[in-house]
Amino acid sequence: MLKTMLMVSVLAVAASNVWADEQERAQDQLQTQAQSRTRIYGSQLMTNQERVEYRERVRAAKTAEERERIRHEHHERMKERAKERGVTLPDEPPPRGMMTPGGGMGGGGR
Repeated sequence: MLKTMLMVSVLAVAASNVWADEQERAQDQLQTQAQSRTRIYGSQLMTNQERVEYRERVRAAKTAEERERIRHEHHERMKERAKERGVTLPDEPPPRGMMTPGGGMGGGGR
């Protein structure tokens, strides 16, 4: 009987650890999805394909540092693209989820 109770306890702990791992993975996935739904800095200067590819790169990043590096590189490319096209973008992207009136980020070429 004691052996059976010990076995049940071990299985319960193992199941609890698996559940915690699954919860952590689910939370990471939700965070990545939320980030991908936010507006992309300079999106008005990008093609649909470029937006898709950018989101895929961010989703594929293994660490927060890698995601931040991708965002920073993208930000610099969009600033250069805006300059080439004579469009004004803010120096920094707005906080996540913030949009300017008119539905764009930073007012585009207004």
